[in-house]
Amino acid sequence: MQNITASNPANATDRAFGTADIQLLVVDIDGTIAGLSNTIREPVKQAILAAESRGVKVAVATGRMYRSALRFHRDIGSTLPLICYQGAWIQDHATQKRLRHLPLSKQTALQLLDHFEEAHLRPLLSIHFYIDDQLYVPEITAATRIYAERSGIEPMVIKDLRRDLPGEPTKVLALCENPGVLDGLLSSMRQRYTPAELYLTRSVATFFEATHPLANKGDAVQYLAEELLGLQAANVMAIGDNFNDVEMIAYAGVGVAMGNAPDGVKAAADWVAPDVEEDGVAAAIEQFVLSDR
Repeated sequence: MQNITASNPANATDRAFGTADIQLLVVDIDGTIAGLSNTIREPVKQAILAAESRGVKVAVATGRMYRSALRFHRDIGSTLPLICYQGAWIQDHATQKRLRHLPLSKQTALQLLDHFEEAHLRPLLSIHFYIDDQLYVPEITAATRIYAERSGIEPMVIKDLRRDLPGEPTKVLALCENPGVLDGLLSSMRQRYTPAELYLTRSVATFFEATHPLANKGDAVQYLAEELLGLQAANVMAIGDNFNDVEMIAYAGVGVAMGNAPDGVKAAADWVAPDVEEDGVAAAIEQFVLSDR
């Protein structure tokens, strides 16, 4: 496979020849280890298993729900806690212990709902609220059906979310087929909320996501590496494909963006891997984990 030069190729090349001491590999799911097939291709799976056989621990960090992400976590044989909901929820599958949960307040969630329901936005958006690892929606739209099928989740309909919201949401998601609409939504919400009040991101072009201000993949990977495993950032390699991965790519000693990532994500990385459909994760593992040992 052909590697794509990153924004800092000299730094990446030095690491590739043996200066990296990767002890923790963190991978995103959609667009990273799983592409159009919604499964992990065999070359990627074998590369991850080869890394694990060398003593490298592997973790998943995703925006997905815990239940939706669990099959990928199992598929790569990870024994580490699963980071989901952009880092708002971290759970140890073996013990079922939830190590971290940072939900939004009901007040903030309802403020977001008010904004989504403004006249110019409401017909365009599919609204998802995630509470206790369950998906609640005011209606099942075409976008919600596609999302539910890919995620393997059955949505629960609550027609009046404002009145009947059953708890504090772990994440709020707005889906729209027109990325330009979400560009405007993200811009307006970032004017309304500071990063200390709300974490706002795009996980794919058609997804706008909001979580607790301390809930992002960078903070979650730091917690996993430093507090649970006693490692440093230099011992971490993180691979992702979208804007919700930027914080963990920036934190990691070796940050890798997929070839299918937007330019802004690639600019944050040390190295750019081939596309997800070209098994880019396998190429990155070979470059930074397997070839220097």
